[in-house]
Amino acid sequence: MTVSHDNPWAGIPERYNLGAALTAGNVAAGRGERVCLIWENSLGATRRFTYAEMDELSNRCAAALAKLGVARGDRVLLRLPNVPEFYIAALGIAKLGAVFIPTSTQFRAAEIAYRLQDSGAVAAITTADLVDELEEAQNDAPDCKHLIVTAGEEATDAATPGHNFWQLLGETSTSFTAADTASDEVAFIAYTSGTTGDPKGVVHYHRYPISYDSLIRHWHDYRDDDVCACPAEVGWLLPVATTFLYSMRVGITAVLFHQVDGRFDPAAWRRLIAKYQISNFVGTPTIYRMLVADTANADSLASLRHGVSAGEPLPPDTISSVRSVLGFAPLDGIGMSECMVYCFNRLGDDVLPGSCGRPAPGCDIRLVDEELCDVPDGQEGVLVVRRDSHPGMMREYWNKPEQTTEIFRGNWYYSGDVLVRDAEGRYWFQGRADDVINASGYRISPFEVESCLVEHPSVLEAAAVESPDALRGMVVKAFVVLRNGRTPSDDLAEELQHWVKDRLAPYKYPRRVEFLAALPKTTSGKIRRRVLRDAEREKVQAVAKPAAAPKFPHPIARCDSAHQSGPANRPERAEPAPAPADSALSGK
Repeated sequence: MTVSHDNPWAGIPERYNLGAALTAGNVAAGRGERVCLIWENSLGATRRFTYAEMDELSNRCAAALAKLGVARGDRVLLRLPNVPEFYIAALGIAKLGAVFIPTSTQFRAAEIAYRLQDSGAVAAITTADLVDELEEAQNDAPDCKHLIVTAGEEATDAATPGHNFWQLLGETSTSFTAADTASDEVAFIAYTSGTTGDPKGVVHYHRYPISYDSLIRHWHDYRDDDVCACPAEVGWLLPVATTFLYSMRVGITAVLFHQVDGRFDPAAWRRLIAKYQISNFVGTPTIYRMLVADTANADSLASLRHGVSAGEPLPPDTISSVRSVLGFAPLDGIGMSECMVYCFNRLGDDVLPGSCGRPAPGCDIRLVDEELCDVPDGQEGVLVVRRDSHPGMMREYWNKPEQTTEIFRGNWYYSGDVLVRDAEGRYWFQGRADDVINASGYRISPFEVESCLVEHPSVLEAAAVESPDALRGMVVKAFVVLRNGRTPSDDLAEELQHWVKDRLAPYKYPRRVEFLAALPKTTSGKIRRRVLRDAEREKVQAVAKPAAAPKFPHPIARCDSAHQSGPANRPERAEPAPAPADSALSGK
């Protein structure tokens, strides 16, 4: 499929079903026998699916769900790792006219239950290895009537809680008439974190894949013979968009790898790139740094011709090291779950290290002050996107009209990103207007981390901020005020880390903990996270250039467990980083 136009609204039909378009549409275009998906896991299992097979399997899935009573508009939660069943299920749900909800496999029962309750999901699909916490969550979600579990395609007779996924598919026909959905009908909901309150469900339309044709052309540069890959887990919007919806939009091959232990293994990915001749890559700066660190095995990366970077800002030193090994610089961009990459370094443009490029073709972007008035070039402002200038803009936050109103200010989407525009129209990310933490590409709500910490019997108050880290870009750091009679210690810091790990998705835990006598607050009693965040940055700068010690509010102890690191502290224990990719992109 040739993507040639620059008007993001061009070619978007009134009626469009993404499930049918991405499968039957490719078959009709003569790509039925082309490989759609190559799957492998770290245990050595492999499987390939052509576009024709993906069409038939998703038809079976749609028919099976309809047989269970799942109807158009119903929500179905997916708790699936990087396995082919995610593609099959999401496409089948879309064909039915229902709504799929990707979720991270790292979520604990309470986090899953919230998403089930908030969305009113009537069914959930998972694997035998992940079913326990979903069953626990289902107890608190009365709307979720159907639990569907895959034990693998070869295990159709395996006894599983609820329904066996592959057994259900085997009982249905390969023929299914997809729902005649409007292009602006809801197709999926991607949950994202904010600074306060519960996660929000970002509602997206069926037209989503077509909405990003200019991004596919000018940023991803997907070509007909490309093999693309993104190491991130499909519970996040980045891989859902780039190596699922976008790759199938243009009918190319994607590689999906399931690292069973959940960590990013650079050696495994070097092997995969060489084995499958992966040519187009999507990763965070953290992943790129780890991928090119082993220069002795650089030949294994020879097939890579193009790549984009997302999830966190792309530092100049990373651009330099990647270019020296791969021969190209990954193209950086900026966007969020609410509207994917809307500003990026375009193919063919000179890449200025640190810049996130120019607006997408046809996309109206501005920088404004607190009164929503335009700011001049060279001055910081919050990035806003004109809602009707980008068809990929979300519809709303599910069941959250107040939060939707906060972010949709008139006809503008208020991103919360602070940037500067130069005289040549390039944008430069400066930070966030809010306190969202972007650690290794994961977008983390400080509210979630703080709320979890204050439930610990030793903790009186807590503040969570991002802290610079050489490998991961940023990590979560917690500042903790203890209750009377409690004493700061390394053991307590480690206990608090495990406390968060046991209750939230592990990527949210604070890798660094510092105990304070008091937190900095406004006169109205609100925590001033920015003071803490700025102090963390000052410490990093002080390492490179000796300066006066950063001013922490009433420091009484800094405790560093084996999981922590800091400029003046013990090195962090070496461990592979997870494959990060929250719904947010560079700088989110």
